[in-house]
Amino acid sequence: MSLWTLVKLTAALVVMGVLAFTGMLAWHVAVRPLGGVFSKIIPDPVRAAEGQSDVDIARMLDSAEMPDIDPGEKAFQKAHELLALGRLDEAREKLTAIVNVFPSSGSAPMARRIVGEMNLDEILSTSHMQGKQVHSVKRGDSLLGIASQHRTTIDCIMHLNSMMELRSIQPGDELIVMPLDFRLLIEPKRKSVALWEGGRFIREYEALGMPGSIPPGSQRGAITSKHAEFENRRVQPQVKEYRAAEKVLQISKPAVRIQSWDGTGDKPAGAILLRPGDMEEISLLTRPGNEVEFR
Repeated sequence: MSLWTLVKLTAALVVMGVLAFTGMLAWHVAVRPLGGVFSKIIPDPVRAAEGQSDVDIARMLDSAEMPDIDPGEKAFQKAHELLALGRLDEAREKLTAIVNVFPSSGSAPMARRIVGEMNLDEILSTSHMQGKQVHSVKRGDSLLGIASQHRTTIDCIMHLNSMMELRSIQPGDELIVMPLDFRLLIEPKRKSVALWEGGRFIREYEALGMPGSIPPGSQRGAITSKHAEFENRRVQPQVKEYRAAEKVLQISKPAVRIQSWDGTGDKPAGAILLRPGDMEEISLLTRPGNEVEFR
C-alpha cells in the first residue's frame, strides 16, 4: 500500500468519525440524552434541575433579569400610529389615558405636551363651538356685563371675536363667549402649572421658578385678582397697552402670584414664573374666582 493511499484512508476515517460524533451529539440534544462524554459537553437540563432544590430554582428565577414593561410607552406608540393615520380623536383618547392613568411613565411628558396643544387648538378656535355660546347683544349690554353673565373675561371675548382693540357693541351683534371654569393645578416639586377642566386635563406649563415660601402638602385656594402691568402701572383690557402688558394672577392660600419671566435680567423672587407666551395663555383662560390646587 502506497503512502498516499494510507493518507487518504486515514483522512476518510477521520471524516467519518467526526460525522458520527456530530450525529450522536445532535441526537443527545434533540432526542434523548446519551450520557457519558456527551453529558459533560452539554449537560441534561432535566437532570441538572433534579439536582437542585425548589429553593435554588426559586432563587434563580428571582435573580433573573426581567425586562421592564412600561404600559404608558405602549399606549404612546399606539397614539403615535393613530396620529400618523389622522385619527386624532382616538389618538387624543390614548394620550389622555397616559396623562391620567400612567403619569409616571417615561412617555407622559410628551403625551401631556401633545394633548395640551390639541386641546388648546380646539378651545381657542371658533370653528370648534363645543363649550362656547353665541350671545346676541341687547340694548343696554356692555362687554363687562356680558363677561360677568357668562363667567368669562373681556380679553377672552375680544380674542374669540378677533377684536384687536376694544370697540363699542350694538344691539343685534353676535359675540362668541366661553365660560372660563378651568382650575389650576400647581405642583412645586415638578415645577409645573397645569390647566384642568373638572377631571379633564387641558394643558401643562413648565414653571421657570417656584417660591420657597409655598408650604408642603396639598392645599386649595383661588385666583383673587387678575391684572396687567405696563411700565410699572396697572392697565385694564380696555386700554391699548393691555396687549403688550405683563399679565399677573394673584393666588390665595398660599398668597403668591403667577407672572412671566423671559429668562433675562434678575429673576423675580417670591413668584411662580412662566414663559411670557405661557403666561398669556393662562391669563386668557382664567378669571378671578377660579380654583387653584397646590399638590
